[in-house]
Amino acid sequence: MDFGWADEDLAFRKEVRAFLDVALADRWHGPVTHLGSKENVAWSFEFCGLLAERGWLTPHWPAEHGGSDASPWQHAVLGEELWSVGEPRGPQYMNVNWIGPSIMGHGTDEQKRQHLPPIAAGRVIWCQGFSEPDAGSDLVSLRTRAVRDGDEYVVDGHKIWTSYADVAEWCYLLTRTSADGARQDGITVLLVRTDTPGFDVRPIRGVVGEHSFNEIWLDNVRVPVANRLGPEDGGWAVVREALSYERVGAPRWARAAVMLDEAATWARQRGLLDDPSIAEELGAARAACEAARLLAYHVIDERVAGLPPSAHANLARAAMVESERRVGAVASRVMGADGLVYGSVADHQRRKSMAAGLAAGSYEMQLNLVARMHLGLPSGR
Repeated sequence: MDFGWADEDLAFRKEVRAFLDVALADRWHGPVTHLGSKENVAWSFEFCGLLAERGWLTPHWPAEHGGSDASPWQHAVLGEELWSVGEPRGPQYMNVNWIGPSIMGHGTDEQKRQHLPPIAAGRVIWCQGFSEPDAGSDLVSLRTRAVRDGDEYVVDGHKIWTSYADVAEWCYLLTRTSADGARQDGITVLLVRTDTPGFDVRPIRGVVGEHSFNEIWLDNVRVPVANRLGPEDGGWAVVREALSYERVGAPRWARAAVMLDEAATWARQRGLLDDPSIAEELGAARAACEAARLLAYHVIDERVAGLPPSAHANLARAAMVESERRVGAVASRVMGADGLVYGSVADHQRRKSMAAGLAAGSYEMQLNLVARMHLGLPSGR
């Protein structure tokens, strides 16, 4: 494939880099860079406000919803530059990439008026209530129950591995409203305020990072029917579309490539590149980053052409995970014991690759979907 950026996209990339050099100077270090930390959340509001002032927080959105009708390619440029420096949008990257577009595509006029302006202005944090103890990768097995009671749903259940739930104001929540039909039937999406009585968030501490995992307990949570996104029992189509945006909305290969460059510099300074096996491993990691990038571009090109979501998004996501894991492995090898120091290149990338294998659906689930939807192989069920 002969790929080249348009002149306007190259100019935009240069402009974004110049902005970041100024905006992040003397600020973007320490706890501020730890996604989901208190410092990072405060910075997210400040930084996203700066992006919004420039029309860069949601440039790919329609103008009527706070965007500038920019091409998806410009959104890709912005995402690459932001992820390459560690994603200073913090938890708000999810709002921009897929929660906002999902509300645009399936929300009522009132839901759009309520939710899209705060997202476009960088004034709100969302989380996604998807995975459950017995329904993580197998999302259609979810059991969190929403029972209609007049103008409200009464929700009971348990969600787990929910990023940013401890700092979010709203939750994009998957529930089961019916047990009839196929497993993907009977799923309904609800937009729930996290301060609703009965909505209890409990952090799960782990090696990956502060923000990474929380569990949500839902006990008699009453949600207005007006907060339902899309049709009752028709949420699976809504969430599948949302996930196709999420899987390539975070260009994680861009950060992995930066970490790879730092690992290669470390190796060069210590004469380790004289070892052919290390040079080969660094090259394979670079190839993995490039493969992830080009596969994601394929998905973006589908969107530009107005095509429906496809298994290419799953393929791209699996490639992203592979690139992050390869970079983490080679960084750990070249840095040895020094790579065990908290905050080192190897430590940073190793922890990021752990989260990458779970976010937006597990790596194994992506491979299963590629096998079935892309290669046409039979299901193992």
